[in-house]
Amino acid sequence: MSAVEYSPGETRIGFVGLGIMGEPMARNLMAAGFDVTVHNRSREAVDRLVTAGAKPAGSPAAAAAAADVVIVMLPDAADVRAVVLGENGVATALREGGLLIDMSTISAGVTRELAETLERQGVRMLDAPVSGGQQGAVDAALTIMVGGREPDFERARPILSMLGAKVTLIGECGAGQVAKACNQVIVAGTIQAVAEALTLARHSGVDPEHVRDALLGGLAGSKILEVHGRRMLDDTFEPGFKTRLHHKDLGIALEAATEAGVPLSTTALVRQFLGSLIATGDGDADHAALARVVERLSGSDEARESR
Repeated sequence: MSAVEYSPGETRIGFVGLGIMGEPMARNLMAAGFDVTVHNRSREAVDRLVTAGAKPAGSPAAAAAAADVVIVMLPDAADVRAVVLGENGVATALREGGLLIDMSTISAGVTRELAETLERQGVRMLDAPVSGGQQGAVDAALTIMVGGREPDFERARPILSMLGAKVTLIGECGAGQVAKACNQVIVAGTIQAVAEALTLARHSGVDPEHVRDALLGGLAGSKILEVHGRRMLDDTFEPGFKTRLHHKDLGIALEAATEAGVPLSTTALVRQFLGSLIATGDGDADHAALARVVERLSGSDEARESR
């Protein structure tokens, strides 16, 4: 396999999975000059990207057959496994010397299994889960955590740099997924803390808007307080990242924690709260909707009516 970097104008990319993250990511690769072939389970996103200059593929295999590199961006491990190893999957068509970049969030164990299977047919793999939500995908400002061999990472860097502002090789295949699990633990705990703090302010008779503004200038200041705190104050939860997906991600983190013998008590509690949101119909709301659970536990229906 050549050590030449993948580069715009020369590298053909197959992109499978055009959800709220995948579609803008594919657009950014097209804007950078890559030849992009796209596949998605539903047709609407494919049609939009074809109108913008992408090539359509009727299956993951068709996307892989036309590509040097295949990127998959899918909701969960079952989807990734089916797209990569299933009938008409990527593995049936990606040529020897090709590269699969899985940017989904799945377990490190499944990632290593896929990498070993692909390795036997001469195909390399990077796991490259992301953080930054839909807006980060649109702005090509994602944080990308990569697992895999360093030569493969260096070859893929020109692709990944078109999608993210910070791209880091964490370690061997699966390490990117471990880093993403750590990210989701921190994000979930911080969203929960912000929700509790703003609810405490409100129920103490203090304007939570003023509390948020003050805290943004101190040690408690964070992107989550800034962005998700705003969502909480406005009670507006159009998804940048869906509750049900974060619930899934914390399940991955808790599985990893069990294997490693690490207690994640806060994470387990926040996952229960995310499950409560899903049960009450908020599974597709932004994960900042955790504030609704805190408010319900605080008897906040009355508080909301009084606002």
